[in-house]
Amino acid sequence: MSKRGLACFIGLAGLVLGVVIGIQLDGIQLDGIQLNDFLGADSRDAQMASSPGMPDDAPVYRSGPFKVSVAVTPEVPEVGQNKLMVKVMDAHGKPLEDAQIQAFGQMSAMGTMPAMRTPAQLQRIAPGEYMGPMKLGMSGEWPLSVNIKKPGMGATALSFDMATGRPGLELTSGGTMVQSAGADTDSGEPKYHSGPFNLDVTVEPKAPQVGKNRLVISLNDEDGKSIARAKIHAQATMPAMGAMGAMQAPVTFKETAPGRYAGTFQLPMSGSWPLSIQIQKEGMGSQTISFDMATNRPGLQIISGAVAADHLGMQAAPTPPGTIMVDSHRRQLIGVKIGKVTYRDLTRRIRAVGQVVYNESKLSDVTLRFEAWIGELHADYVGKHVKQGDVLFTVYGPELLAAQQQYLEVLKSRSGLTDGLIDAARKRLLLWDMTPAQIDELERRGEPLDYVPIMAPRSGTVVEKHVVTGTANPVGKTLMRIADLSQVWVEAEVYEGELPLVKEGMLAVVTPPYLPGKMFKAKIDYVYPYLQGMTRTGRIRLTLPNSDGDLKPDMYAEVNLKADLGRRLVVPEEAVIFAGDERVVFEDLGGGRLASRKIKTGQRNEDYIEVLKGLQPGDKVVTSGNFLIASETSLKAGIQQW
Repeated sequence: MSKRGLACFIGLAGLVLGVVIGIQLDGIQLDGIQLNDFLGADSRDAQMASSPGMPDDAPVYRSGPFKVSVAVTPEVPEVGQNKLMVKVMDAHGKPLEDAQIQAFGQMSAMGTMPAMRTPAQLQRIAPGEYMGPMKLGMSGEWPLSVNIKKPGMGATALSFDMATGRPGLELTSGGTMVQSAGADTDSGEPKYHSGPFNLDVTVEPKAPQVGKNRLVISLNDEDGKSIARAKIHAQATMPAMGAMGAMQAPVTFKETAPGRYAGTFQLPMSGSWPLSIQIQKEGMGSQTISFDMATNRPGLQIISGAVAADHLGMQAAPTPPGTIMVDSHRRQLIGVKIGKVTYRDLTRRIRAVGQVVYNESKLSDVTLRFEAWIGELHADYVGKHVKQGDVLFTVYGPELLAAQQQYLEVLKSRSGLTDGLIDAARKRLLLWDMTPAQIDELERRGEPLDYVPIMAPRSGTVVEKHVVTGTANPVGKTLMRIADLSQVWVEAEVYEGELPLVKEGMLAVVTPPYLPGKMFKAKIDYVYPYLQGMTRTGRIRLTLPNSDGDLKPDMYAEVNLKADLGRRLVVPEEAVIFAGDERVVFEDLGGGRLASRKIKTGQRNEDYIEVLKGLQPGDKVVTSGNFLIASETSLKAGIQQW
């Protein structure tokens, strides 16, 4: 091969090898840096710089020594790649260079699935502005944490509520929203409004630490004048944990200038130290304000007793006593769920235990109005079914025999003067249970019967029998009882508290437990006007057809009633905590705030409880995780323990 041919071959091989290597190296990381980025960092910076910056209408938050704006693109976070933008400024709105920012979204562990964290790779795109990708691996709640540090200025941390499919970010802790980036936070206007007082509260260092700390309060009236010689008491309290009792760290104040009060306090250990401040001024009254404070976490977070104000005069909604902050991350860990207070048609199911009894209007007793002896017994066992007019038994009675003989003698001496005697003698036989047919037969035969048949007064079943052949029976003794079981009663016991909901004519479903799948529909015939003293229950009565004989007296049955309570204001049943005579719910005020509410309740069913006082339609309440929230509220906010 010639030298020229060899050179061409080597050149061609080098070209092919270069293309292959270029393809393989595209996207490979070198020490955490993309090779493309390493080879073309200027190109990457140009691309990031050309990306849209922080939106003009993005909220601005005051957090520690900084003003911060945070936004996400797209506005509604989605599964996959998203962009996070952070703008950092000083207190006067001037962009800050070389800020150290760490940001990540974290989905809490659920069941066997561990927690997932997705960091945002932020790069500088403009003075004070940082942007980078953030990949969300699945749909759901991804609480966002943003940590900012600037040498020589300090550090802060903000938390936001973020979720796929839900627009925007909602601040949960670490900052206070201001109107615009250009507003001057050091204008001297108080940070909080509480009753007649305007105040600014700061802690030094910004992130409280174990050991000595300093608390500074600037106090003004509504006209901005300093309030001197006020009495201020403050105390940080670590709640009891297990066998360890609660710990207090009191603050000793000294008025260093008119309206300016400073004091020190010692925190013996790290953790959460909720801070309570009481301000009292003669002629102005007193106010108590609660803050959430913890070691190694910058700043104070208002809990109750005051409202935060921006510097254009706009105020946040008042935060009532008994309010705590629970960010979205802790909500996921606790399992907090939210429901609404709404109007709805309320029905209540009433379950009562009933018993099948005889229909008392279809009972007949067989008795005699004269002394007699039983002859032949036809209805000879309890449970025998008889028809009206069937012979039950025959009886012999001297008085009945004499009455028959007297009737025959009066008939023999029949004349116009004896018609009255004949009628009286015939009526006597009728009253002694002889039938008209038997009396007519007596007239034709002309001789009295020794043993007279006694007929069944109704069709039914012999349920009681107190005679046998030859029994002697005195006047008025019950010999038999016959019950018509084609129709029976069910008597049920209803609890005293449910009795006012029960009305005559109300529909009911009767279910015998021993007849699976069989139900009887009925109406309430009667509500008895008294209570059973021992059980404190009221009795109701229903009438059921029983042509098949399935329902037998003394059988038990379950009676289900449905009371229509009308349209009422209700909350989910699981939202209400029963604490003695008190009924407590936790209202979601937004922004991570939860406030305890004492309410007055009315009627209830399995799913909802009526609210008579304490809530309004549309209010949001906690329906899951209530007891954990209640524990945190009583400890952090210092509300009265129920």
